Amino acid sequence: MYNANMNTEDTNTQKNDAVVKHPIALSKEELRKHVNTRIEHISSELQQGFEFLSGMERTVTFFGSARLPEDNKHYIAARELAGKLAKLGIGVVTGGGGGIMEAANRGAYEAGGISLGLNIKLPHEQKENPYLTGSMVFNYFFTRKVLLSYAAEAYIFFPGGFGTMDEMFELITLVQTHKIEPVPIILVGNGFWKKLNGFIETEIFEIHQAINKEDMNLYTITDDIDTIVEIIRNAPIREQD
Repeated sequence: MYNANMNTEDTNTQKNDAVVKHPIALSKEELRKHVNTRIEHISSELQQGFEFLSGMERTVTFFGSARLPEDNKHYIAARELAGKLAKLGIGVVTGGGGGIMEAANRGAYEAGGISLGLNIKLPHEQKENPYLTGSMVFNYFFTRKVLLSYAAEAYIFFPGGFGTMDEMFELITLVQTHKIEPVPIILVGNGFWKKLNGFIETEIFEIHQAINKEDMNLYTITDDIDTIVEIIRNAPIREQD
């Protein structure tokens, strides 16, 4: 198993953060040094992340709540879907934690496929699930976010909280604004997503006209595992820009 160790950077980052949090006046030189150090840490984390994912020909990224237990229907569905994708030679990438992330990694791992986790260091540390063939730990949410959305052939969203919503709307926006090429964005769980979809159709589109009608075609809502597999099977391989 690959594990990117960033403990030294974690310590340095915490020290630097402490400087900013205390009401101590910094000289311009001290501030410049602090900023440059932070930029170096961010650059290093991104570089290590891109190197970690390089060489993966086909991957799919799963998103969803870290709180769902293994007897939850969405956990069961994510595990089944990931297993089917792994048998097609498609690597599974998640945030490396519990719930939906664990379910997807577990399905891929049990099928003998590639199962990667991009974890995050938190004050109350997110526990890494045991179904990974490779993993990396990030200090920064935004660098981890870049890598979770990097060059996957599809993005699968199961029910989740604010983090899941954040990732989903950002990816939809990137496709909408042509910052990335069209890519399957699949929302699994009709019962969970239909109210949000109704809000998008009624409030955002019809009443406020804040999006175009075709923007609602940028994502697919379905519970059908075989339909999802077929969508991903037919998705073109994205170039790693």
